[in-house]
Amino acid sequence: MQTILGANGQIGRELAISLKREFTDNIRLVSRNPRKINDSDQLFKADLLDAEQTLRAVEGSEIVYLTAGLPINTAQWVEQWPIIMRNVIDACSTHQVKLVYFDNTYMYPQNSTPLTEESPFAPVGAKGRVRAAITRQLLEAMQAGRIKALICRAPEFYGPGQTQSITNSVVLEPLLKGDKARVFLRDDTLRSLIYTPDASRAMALLGNTPDAYNQTWHLPCDDNRLTYKEFIRLAADIFATTADYQVMEAWKLKFAALINRKVRETEELLPRYKADNIFVSDKFKRRFPDFVVTPYQRGLQAMRDGYLNQ
Repeated sequence: MQTILGANGQIGRELAISLKREFTDNIRLVSRNPRKINDSDQLFKADLLDAEQTLRAVEGSEIVYLTAGLPINTAQWVEQWPIIMRNVIDACSTHQVKLVYFDNTYMYPQNSTPLTEESPFAPVGAKGRVRAAITRQLLEAMQAGRIKALICRAPEFYGPGQTQSITNSVVLEPLLKGDKARVFLRDDTLRSLIYTPDASRAMALLGNTPDAYNQTWHLPCDDNRLTYKEFIRLAADIFATTADYQVMEAWKLKFAALINRKVRETEELLPRYKADNIFVSDKFKRRFPDFVVTPYQRGLQAMRDGYLNQ
């Protein structure tokens, strides 16, 4: 059996679809209120902050995928992420279950240096520091032989459904509605974006590849990197709307942060929008040369079709 912890998010949903299509129909979905994605899914209610519930959720699994997310709330991240990671490591170690951890890039330097699996951790804020800490927590457990695991790391998302990202929420979703998009700081820096179904397909493939374990992997994204200016023009053309957008300068974001908690919670991520973001996934592409990365045009077309069919 393969188990998804945090199965209600977009990555967990797409992962369940990929696992059923390519690997197994013996899938357990775990969350506080799990919902079926495939007809054959098994549902298991658990709170990953509870060690005993996490232990029971993992029991009987061959592979566990940690795709859980928390609201963008710094205090909640600092308090809860270390507990979740400890509980998951302990549960997988106890039951001798392999772990696939879905990670982000918050701990990386937020500059134009190309990012590889060997890039150093240099977080600039509390959320980045806690993500670095829990990733080190897992790496130490792997190195000590307590757990067999692999780390999948993804850059910023774009994609269908309930995909949560700055690009989706302030760029693509407004354009789909015919509204003005917003861009943080600059529109002329190159962006690395991953299509959420690609991220989940790649994670399913890695989890079911025995020699992929005890390593970190950058998940594959389109190497045809675009600036937001270029990306918005492409999206507007596909969405049949106007490429209308506003660049949110630093002083505007500072002012907005004073009155808007959501903006305030994104402040530590802003440096990444000042410089080119070059996320390198060559390692994955060499190991899996037949994996087809969705080009931006096809991904945006799928978003358009999904929006029109709502």
